[in-house]
Amino acid sequence: MGCNEYFFLFIRNANRNPDTELQMLNTSLNNVSDENGETPERRESSDSEETKKNYPCACILSEGVACALVLVFMCALVVPVYVCMKQLVIGKPTEFNATRAREYLESITSVGPRPVGSAENEIMTVKFLLKQLEWVRNESMDGPNTITVERRKHRGSRDFTYYDQITNIVVRLEPRGGAKHFVLANCHFDSAPDSPGANDDAVSCAVMLEVLHSISNLSIPLNHGIIFLFNGAEEIGSLASHGFVTQHEVVKQIRAFVNLEACGVGGKELVFQTGPENPWLVQAYADAVKHPFASVLGQEIFQSGVIPSYTDFHIFTEIGNIPGIDLAFIESGYLYHTKYDTPDRIPTDSIQRAGDNILSLLKHLVTMETLADPSENRNGSMVFFDVLGLTMVVYPARVGSIINYVVAVAALIYLAKKCLWPREVWGWYLLELVCGSFVFVLSWVMAVLAVLGVAWVVTRMGRSMFWFTHFYASIGLYGSVAAGKILLIHTLARMLYYRVRHIGHAQNKQRLKLSDLFFDVSLLLWCFALIFLTQRGLCSAYIPMLMLFFPLVTKLLLCRHFAQKGVSKIYMLFYLLGLSLPCIHLLYLIWIVFEVFTPIMGRVVNDIPPDMVIAALIAITTALLSSYLIHLLYLASTTKHALAALYAIFVLMFVLVSCGVFFPYSSNPASPRPKRVEVQHFAITCHALNGSLEKTDSGYQIDGPDYTGMSHITPHITDINTTTISYELPFCGFNKLFLLLFNSATKNALYLPAPAVSPKSPLEFKLVSKNISTRGTVRLSFEAKCPSFMTVCVWAHRGYTVTSWSFKNTQGYCVWYHQGVDKGPWTFWIEVANSEYLKDTGMVSIMISAHYLFGEDQHTPELNLFLQNFPDWAFVTSQVSTYHVYKY
Repeated sequence: MGCNEYFFLFIRNANRNPDTELQMLNTSLNNVSDENGETPERRESSDSEETKKNYPCACILSEGVACALVLVFMCALVVPVYVCMKQLVIGKPTEFNATRAREYLESITSVGPRPVGSAENEIMTVKFLLKQLEWVRNESMDGPNTITVERRKHRGSRDFTYYDQITNIVVRLEPRGGAKHFVLANCHFDSAPDSPGANDDAVSCAVMLEVLHSISNLSIPLNHGIIFLFNGAEEIGSLASHGFVTQHEVVKQIRAFVNLEACGVGGKELVFQTGPENPWLVQAYADAVKHPFASVLGQEIFQSGVIPSYTDFHIFTEIGNIPGIDLAFIESGYLYHTKYDTPDRIPTDSIQRAGDNILSLLKHLVTMETLADPSENRNGSMVFFDVLGLTMVVYPARVGSIINYVVAVAALIYLAKKCLWPREVWGWYLLELVCGSFVFVLSWVMAVLAVLGVAWVVTRMGRSMFWFTHFYASIGLYGSVAAGKILLIHTLARMLYYRVRHIGHAQNKQRLKLSDLFFDVSLLLWCFALIFLTQRGLCSAYIPMLMLFFPLVTKLLLCRHFAQKGVSKIYMLFYLLGLSLPCIHLLYLIWIVFEVFTPIMGRVVNDIPPDMVIAALIAITTALLSSYLIHLLYLASTTKHALAALYAIFVLMFVLVSCGVFFPYSSNPASPRPKRVEVQHFAITCHALNGSLEKTDSGYQIDGPDYTGMSHITPHITDINTTTISYELPFCGFNKLFLLLFNSATKNALYLPAPAVSPKSPLEFKLVSKNISTRGTVRLSFEAKCPSFMTVCVWAHRGYTVTSWSFKNTQGYCVWYHQGVDKGPWTFWIEVANSEYLKDTGMVSIMISAHYLFGEDQHTPELNLFLQNFPDWAFVTSQVSTYHVYKY
């Protein structure tokens, strides 16, 4: 019997008299034989009857049983999480009428895409909304509350954007005597170009219309008022909400807001941002909503900037200084801003769910006394999360810190209790704990490195993003590598360091000792994570708290049974049952992260290969979910068949991926995964100082904004060949700025010569006046007649400086210009000063462009013909643009 057996003997008899333990240890030490001349079988036969009596025989699992237990356990985690994510409405619907809301949705989307400035957005949709609002107002005419409908046009600027005639519809619902304080409910009715925008954000408009109808027909007066804001320009930088916050007088009376958004199509609406601070809002959500779906983890991920997201929420909080709640539909983000965002893809249960929640939340907020003066509840954060959509758990962050530290201290006491023995045993335990932690961390690091290596190879082979349509394939490829690497490291540690190779009573006890040790290691690592996150002030520290609390309590409750009968089947059943509770919640959160993150990684430009990110996430997921399963490995008789199976899966998946079996994109009507492509048919005209034509060019710019770029598209476009180059034409000094600012082109963009563009409504631009001020500066005034979207940039020539211009609040001397309908010529001016006399060089160059995002000028006949070359799995957004450069 070696030193590990003596140590384990003490642990198993920790509740006995210490003197008895010392006597047993001394007796065992006196019976030790020379291990160099003794086989495991001889050591087994030398075990005393007393030792066998006091040390129950370990339940050594066969490899098949161990694998079956793990598989059954994982299925037990996946099934409830899957059911929860698909179950939209729980219980009976409230008074919210989802059928009528769906009719609203159908009507709004029937006009087609609704980009800002189009008749579909500015006239047809506005007319429909005003008609329905008038009907709702007439329905509630005799009630205790009144409805006021106001259509507003806004003009202003923010950052490098200037806007004019942007539409808002502001609805005030308040008691007949008026209200001093309001809650704001916000949605937007515009859509991305070429997208019907059913989920983003027409369904929210439909929900808000029906919520307004329900609340306006209440038989009692409201304590506070509600502002329903239907804003008409969110997709171009949240300009309508900016106009409302900076220009509407009612904003000073708004105490909180609820923003309805979407980053997917259908499913549940996730609370992914709250505050800032104002913990009473989170408590109100928890108290009111019928179908909760919220996690502080999502909030901290979004606020960290890891996931690119910018909604009206930021306008209300950062500019309006109003606290709020941001909700967004997250399912099927693959269809976001595409032609597939249609009403038929939104289940009625999704509408019912959102309506139930928004209606309940607004009714609750307008009854709260806190809304009138939230100053006492303004500071602090909340820990909040839903339990599989059934209920909410909410408590203050300061209380969470106390709970976290209590649980961490309890775990440390549990581990420290094993050190309260003679010095030599204490030393061995600490050494084994440190070594076990090293093995654990090493297995995780090696798993991450292994999957990153595989992802790098896949990317270099040109098979990136195979998971975009076949996510299960990424689990098969990267998951098998991660699980296999973790299992391999622990198997080698068991064989080479712990030398557990034989079957027998002594070896069984060694396995049981190692199993117990690695359970302690898991506790220790989760304890470190809990303390670290709590010290950083992160509310998501509740996750390691749960992963620490439930396994520890389960272990303590089962310790008496373990001491008497060892690892029996009943012990394993109850142990896995206790372990499943926090693991189900952890998998639930991981599921949400992948639900949101996977589509985003497949549709945005990123210098980091997305396969590296997805692979790392899968490896981390594997490590976290297996943290309390690893110690069961040491009870298994062998792991060679499990390792062989994992690496066989890896080889099979790697071969299939390498052969291109898993194509990234799909046009399957039931579940499309489109490749996004942007095509611009442009014309460039550069003028000399005397106004003569200096240079012209025209062509197609083709861009695939995801990581694969144009690699899958070029084989389908016969005109694109190896001589086609990235678009880097000389642009009269504006080429880099043109690429980065005005065109959003990536390094994958291709240029293809094409016929010239001749819009039916061409850009008209002229110098109106040129005046010299008393300061010696020259003021140039211009006038432009243009479509709803223009860009302007001013560049001073050598020896001159632009000192001022019309757009006071914009950054630099470049501006995006957006306008609604019924707008006359756009006028602006610039002031130029010279520092030295330069003859015949001109003072400035001005680039002005017109972008046709809708209407008859959006496409040319040549462009329509060219678009027919793209495969059906590609979603192509297209436009016509003209660029003009003038010197003055």
